[in-house]
Amino acid sequence: MARFEIQEAEMAVMGQQNLSPEIYFQLGISYSTGRGVDADMIAAHKWFNLAAAQGKSEAAQYRQDVAREMSSADIAEAQRQAREHLAMMTRH
Repeated sequence: MARFEIQEAEMAVMGQQNLSPEIYFQLGISYSTGRGVDADMIAAHKWFNLAAAQGKSEAAQYRQDVAREMSSADIAEAQRQAREHLAMMTRH
């Protein structure tokens, strides 16, 4: 997926409700591997966390794998971003 496609997908996610856990999971894959975007473990953890919270069990394992490469502060930031995203989704 090209960089602009990922950015468009992420923007779509930010403006939508009730998205498929698969969309969150694919964003996590993209950010964890640097496929189409700069690798960003905080973003990857956030998207895997959101996918896992919606029942994508595979995402929980990926989240754990990513967390092994992160500091405690980075994990806390990823969790904060996930909570913020969920709060934003419930307001819409």
